Amino acid sequence: MKLLAIDTSSVACSVALQVGDVVCERHEELAREHTRLLTPMIRDVLRDGGVGPADLDAIVLGNGPGSFIGMRIAASVAQGLAYGTGLRIVPVSSLAAVAAQVFAESDAKETVIAQDAHMNEVYLGAYRRGDEDLPDPMFPERLHGQVPVEELGESGAAGRVAAGFGWQRYPRLLSANETRLEACSDILYPRARFLAGLGAVALQRGEAIDPASVAPAYLRQKVAEKPPQSGS
Repeated sequence: MKLLAIDTSSVACSVALQVGDVVCERHEELAREHTRLLTPMIRDVLRDGGVGPADLDAIVLGNGPGSFIGMRIAASVAQGLAYGTGLRIVPVSSLAAVAAQVFAESDAKETVIAQDAHMNEVYLGAYRRGDEDLPDPMFPERLHGQVPVEELGESGAAGRVAAGFGWQRYPRLLSANETRLEACSDILYPRARFLAGLGAVALQRGEAIDPASVAPAYLRQKVAEKPPQSGS
């Protein structure tokens, strides 16, 4: 299986080509440089892997949640490649990609991912280690303030690791949840090599979509939605 994975949902601009068990990767953590970096990175990993765009089986897209502008950059590039080659796109949670790295590089049983959403909020996701060490969501991803994560309970933090830049950005969030977490990881941003692994599983499950159907998971849009009227 040949997959190109890209993620620009955070400060990191990350690209990986997975061909079987071999991965070629480029990863840079530079704010507001995604437009400049992304296309050359894609060209580099394809060259390193000896693969052309038409040889790919699918494009794996880090679908957020995260920066709206960042997600649109990756989505637009993925759509352009997909339209040009007739490929389909596999959208994968960028928070889940961080969780996948945590499980690959530690013995954590659970991980809680927080990425900076600005306005004193984070994009929050929590995962337990599932089959084949894949992240299994504990609850739907959401916007979250600097308050306790009630789903984690008051105790039972053994084997539960915090990851993502949001914990560093908002120390009060970490303080509010310190009894619910055993440790903090230094993994801050999604890496495309772990996105590719999740994308391979999703592709096998039939979760690839047409490029026109890509809809980045910008969770803040839900804040603007009007609640349903009572009695409607």
